[in-house]
Amino acid sequence: MNGNVAEAASGGQAEPTSEVFDLGSMLMGKVADASYIEIAGWRIDLPQWDPVQIGFITLDLSPGKNVVFMLLAGALCLLTFILVGRTYQRMSEQDAPSGFANGVESVILFFRDKVVRANIGHGADQFTPFLLTLFFFILYMNLLGLIPFGVSSTASISVTAALALLSLIWIEVAGFRELGPAGYARTIFYAPKGLHPVGQAFMLVIMTPVEAMGKLTKPFALAIRLFANMTAGKILILALLGLVFVFADATTARWGVAGGAVIMATAITLLKVFVSFLQAFIFTMLTAVFIGLIRHAH
Repeated sequence: MNGNVAEAASGGQAEPTSEVFDLGSMLMGKVADASYIEIAGWRIDLPQWDPVQIGFITLDLSPGKNVVFMLLAGALCLLTFILVGRTYQRMSEQDAPSGFANGVESVILFFRDKVVRANIGHGADQFTPFLLTLFFFILYMNLLGLIPFGVSSTASISVTAALALLSLIWIEVAGFRELGPAGYARTIFYAPKGLHPVGQAFMLVIMTPVEAMGKLTKPFALAIRLFANMTAGKILILALLGLVFVFADATTARWGVAGGAVIMATAITLLKVFVSFLQAFIFTMLTAVFIGLIRHAH
């Protein structure tokens, strides 16, 4: 009877009582940075500070969820190297590492021999600590996005751009130290030898902006590649799981969609574990390649 009264009051049409699941809003909410962290239905608000004004630039230094998981990835890097270092301190020269320390040693030796020395050449060992730190830092950020309620900080263009800028600084400083001021200048101001002075001047005008842009395209490619791969995997997994809620009211297709979505999301998650290692390796290897190229510019 109450239902009839409510229907009559609304002009003979019953108003819907359930809201439609917005898959797009859910995806943007999970991918975009936020000032809070959601864990098992609990919302943890992060501290927010007043923006800092430096001239005409306003800087908001309040931490977001990407910053929190970046700090967590950095803490995991420190924990990894501290544990391995203490293991070696307790060992004698005749002992061999085992377990976790043995696995980390294998990764370090592989990077030193097959990535750093193979691409940089003489004096390559001085770059090994930086490149190893870069690899483990990116790897941990990638893998943290695969744990429940975790966030992959590398799915943010700001994070990957900062990493690419750091790589650019190392690349250019390595080239300047190896080539000297005059040799480094020739990596920007290029004029082929053997041409008439007029031809050299003409080529200098054309090639200088090309060479300068080439220095910027390297970190740009590094940032976009890492960002695009990690974001695409995250969106695909969330989109598949979101289909379960989109078809929640469709009785006939509900169980088939739910089963298929879970199976596909699980397969893509396993693939993303491999992609997490692969993208960390590619970013590190290309940084080593670019360092080797500028140190041997001739």
